[in-house]
Amino acid sequence: MAGNGSSDPLLREIVFSDVNYTFTPHPITGKLPVLKNEEAIKRAIRANILTNFGERPYQPDFGGNILAMLFENANDPMLNQLMKAQIENSVRKYEKRAKILDTIVDVQPDSNSIRIEIKFMPINQRFPVDLAIEIERVR
Repeated sequence: MAGNGSSDPLLREIVFSDVNYTFTPHPITGKLPVLKNEEAIKRAIRANILTNFGERPYQPDFGGNILAMLFENANDPMLNQLMKAQIENSVRKYEKRAKILDTIVDVQPDSNSIRIEIKFMPINQRFPVDLAIEIERVR
């Protein structure tokens, strides 16, 4: 029996979706907007690394703990390596929809900010995706 591909699980497209957590309904349809595939994964990675250890109930080691390091000595090269390792470990442990290819952490002490660039491969796609996050310390 020849199939049209819709019943074959190997030929179906895998779609990841998350509800946009702003919970602002669409102005015309009134439905909550849904993030799909790489946009859903980007949002999850961003939320993951911007969460400090101990913020998530019952998961004390969840997060990248990057915000807690904003007040550390910014000129320390070991701090960059620690941030990079924590980001990669956290994404590897808690975001199974993506495989980290590269992470760049650029601490900019003059502007009191950190720029994080993450290149990852969604497990349901063939091309890598770039995510850039800028964190600034409020004075």
